[in-house]
Amino acid sequence: MKAGDHLAGIAFGLLAYGMWGFFPLFFRQLAHLPPMDILSHRAVWACVFVGALLTLRRQWASVAAVLRSTSHLLLLGSAALLIGANWLVFLWAVDAQQVVASSLGYFLTPLVNVVLGLAVLNERLNRLEWLAVALAVAAIGNEIVAFGSLPWVSLVLAATFGTYGLIRKRLPVDVVSGLWLETLAMLPLCVLYSIWQAERGYAVWSGHTPLTAALLMASGVLTALPLLSFAAATQRLDLATVGMLMYINPTLQFVTAVWLFGEPMQATRLLSFGLIWLGLLVFSWSAWGKYRRAG
Repeated sequence: MKAGDHLAGIAFGLLAYGMWGFFPLFFRQLAHLPPMDILSHRAVWACVFVGALLTLRRQWASVAAVLRSTSHLLLLGSAALLIGANWLVFLWAVDAQQVVASSLGYFLTPLVNVVLGLAVLNERLNRLEWLAVALAVAAIGNEIVAFGSLPWVSLVLAATFGTYGLIRKRLPVDVVSGLWLETLAMLPLCVLYSIWQAERGYAVWSGHTPLTAALLMASGVLTALPLLSFAAATQRLDLATVGMLMYINPTLQFVTAVWLFGEPMQATRLLSFGLIWLGLLVFSWSAWGKYRRAG
């Protein structure tokens, strides 16, 4: 691989994970709106923006090819439900000042991927990977003991994003076409929600200030850009490098939550993060070893 391609891949990866990492800062500006309102706008404007990209790139033929496959459509529908649920819980976490819990969820995602590989793909784990999973389980156990309940925000975010990634990995559909079809699949639910709210005398699509309306439209663009950057990064980088860059997103969320939003960081929760970080270190060491042996 040329050095220029590698550097470009790093730049695309930093852009993707950096944008995802600062999402709490952006969506905090829309905290005066219900999370489902933001999700509806996000899905609609992402669909419009990605549709425009498909037109400019003349890629509608790839969308038509997907539409002819019932199995691909069913999988994309499942992916849409998963990523939609992920977005909704994330938006709720930002609104409810639970960005620390959101960060913990995204730190858990790589370890969820390991468990999914074991359960769904019949992959075998080595000792280091089992240790990483055990540390993640210990972190969840610590959360239960410390706070008296399951860390549902973290678990839902990790499970939905991990399962979404598994489905998309097994689907032979390009990123742009897949994202357009996923956002399209969300629209019926968004329309039903809008109708339900209208019957209660509340307008989801009107009555916003110019700034709020602009931010809602921008949320659709910001949904698509990191995914496109991530796709460009994976085309230019090996999986080990992509995996290491993955931790930028939850790290930025964690820093934003604690230093900028002033969310409390209890010592017990810090222990949970310590266990997760140790698990990720063990997992990354194992993944790096596999990559070097394969090379």
